[in-house]
Amino acid sequence: MNSPIYLSNSVYKKNIFKTYFKPIIICICLIIFFQFKSFSNSLLLENDRTTSSFPSNGSVAYAYPITNITIDGNAEDWPKNLQQFPIANFPFGNTPKNEQDFKAHFQIGYNISEESLYILVTVVDDSYVVDNSENADWNTQDSYNLYIDGQHSPRGSGLDLYQFSKEYKEMMDSSTSWDPSTRNHNWDNVKIVTSRKNTTTYYECKIKLKEQIIAGKTIGIDHVIIDKDEEDDQSTYSFTSWGKGGGKSQSSNRLGDVILLNKNQQIATITGQIRWKDISTKGFPDQVRLTSTDNPILWTQAAVDSTGIYNIDLPPGSYDITVANPIYYQDDEPMRIQDKNKLNVVVGNKQTQKISPLELSFSPVPEIIPEKGILHNFDETKSKTLDKFINTYQEYYGIPGVSLALIKEGKVIYHKTYGVKNTLTQEKVDDKTLFEAASITKPVFGFAVMRLVERGVIDLDKPLYEYLPFEAIEHDERYKLITARHVLSHKTGFPNWAWMNDDGKLDIKFTPGTEYRYSGEGFEYLKRVVAHITDKDMTTLLKEEVLDPLDLKHTYFKKNEYLQKVVANGHFSNYATRASLPDNPGMAWSMHTEAKTFSNYLLGLSVKKGLKPETYKEMFSVQTKIPKEEKDNRPDWEEYFGLSIHLQKTPYGLSFGHGGNNGDFKCEARMYQDLNMGYVIFTNSNTGDKLNDALLEFLITGKK
Repeated sequence: MNSPIYLSNSVYKKNIFKTYFKPIIICICLIIFFQFKSFSNSLLLENDRTTSSFPSNGSVAYAYPITNITIDGNAEDWPKNLQQFPIANFPFGNTPKNEQDFKAHFQIGYNISEESLYILVTVVDDSYVVDNSENADWNTQDSYNLYIDGQHSPRGSGLDLYQFSKEYKEMMDSSTSWDPSTRNHNWDNVKIVTSRKNTTTYYECKIKLKEQIIAGKTIGIDHVIIDKDEEDDQSTYSFTSWGKGGGKSQSSNRLGDVILLNKNQQIATITGQIRWKDISTKGFPDQVRLTSTDNPILWTQAAVDSTGIYNIDLPPGSYDITVANPIYYQDDEPMRIQDKNKLNVVVGNKQTQKISPLELSFSPVPEIIPEKGILHNFDETKSKTLDKFINTYQEYYGIPGVSLALIKEGKVIYHKTYGVKNTLTQEKVDDKTLFEAASITKPVFGFAVMRLVERGVIDLDKPLYEYLPFEAIEHDERYKLITARHVLSHKTGFPNWAWMNDDGKLDIKFTPGTEYRYSGEGFEYLKRVVAHITDKDMTTLLKEEVLDPLDLKHTYFKKNEYLQKVVANGHFSNYATRASLPDNPGMAWSMHTEAKTFSNYLLGLSVKKGLKPETYKEMFSVQTKIPKEEKDNRPDWEEYFGLSIHLQKTPYGLSFGHGGNNGDFKCEARMYQDLNMGYVIFTNSNTGDKLNDALLEFLITGKK
């Protein structure tokens, strides 16, 4: 059953925008337009062949050998016949008035003897803003952002982001990369020079990629151009990108591709179609992948239109064609396309090859749920059955890593880790591997708050503004009604995450205390209040009030050297993402832990550890009834919130716990009080919820 907890948690982690890195902020606006799972075929460009072929994110370019280029801002030494590739995808902010207002393209070549890629970006813009202030940033002036993935591994290698303008130079923190080979990258091998002539700005780039510069290889690349107009304030700007989609700095599969061709090498055209064996299947996968059978470092992807048609220009040769992502969403349900579905095509020089359809079918959805949950009578003989269940779901849904613990009769009776921390490095998950706990952070913070309530440090029903005003919502008098009780029971009036208006204000959606609406924003406000009235940093307070009392030793809320070594990477579509750890604790989302350790939290609450009985009674009393969803398939289950604890009234008695969803991490901690058993599971995948949901049936309810 999909609880509103799981559906309403922020997949963007809100504090990504505050504590993750500036390059991610650049992509926020693109993310708003396009979700990471798919891109709308109706928005694909339909110009010439250079923009009708779409690889990983929707763009492909071709680079030929070039020589005698000097990176000095003077474009006169560039070949006159070098192909231009438009940078013209989805301008954000002010719409350009005409082509003279904002238009861009790039040209590209490579030099094997110098082991370098050369790029010339040309931007036509009737104004040009330079920021010389101490607060200069990417969005305060006209600037250029270059994304590079030289390795271009099919498993998703690391990338670099270089931000550049006349008075600004920045690089994304390479230490956060999921790819060890890129963690020490810097500006040493990159040179960018900019110049302006009349209304045209040039960015000349030379990127030394060493052994990655090989004729016949594909390299990941993308560009974002920021246009700052003189008459606008800092909050308004426009930008445009070469390839479609947001989150470019988070995953290399969101970049476009450049194919390094030999001198004078011609290209061929492949045109094909995909179709379902079951004609009732809706839609088509977004992309197919084409991999050279003779030269596997040459691979790219082509977009599939709404009729299943795709076409792409490639060097002549033999190519295997498969779907790019084996997970396909049908009616919002992820399904796995059978691995055996692939084609091979051989295409000659300058040839246009129309090939036979690629027929697709789904692998059967796992059906290994028993009639009765196995945890009721769990013993050592059932461990192999459990392992097979976990492995089957991992393989089907592309879930790289899992940390699992089973609880029964007051102790952990089974604990195991599965899979990998990172699909690129293939490093195994082990007992020390820590996962993002996402919103499971909330009840942990809630426990600390209840300890403070118990000692009279904070009053559950005293308006929070009396402790600490919140300037961004002071314009709405209703904010004076918000209490700690409202926060812990999700009745503040905040949405999950509130967005600042242009005037720097937040909006309250309803009168606090009158409705239910799941909100991480409220927890962040309460965090600031608690820090203020205790005069303690959150790390110290959490250690004193939760970690020590409940024996949560292997648990962290912000970046440190140890956490950086043991943390798992999250994954979208089986591609690893950055382990961008927060500089400051976020009480709605930032906890990192693992299943066996966190079992101590559930066990502690089961025996009413660390709080007085009357405090537990208050904490577990029903504060908010959660409305049922239309698709609720368990009408006899009722869901509530106590004070930060998610409660369920079920045919198996009362359960308590919480779920977590940071997008690339999904997890669940659940205790069935009357059965005296429960479980904790952490996954590092956007599809981990499929395993989490099935685990409830496998362990507790049986097949439903």
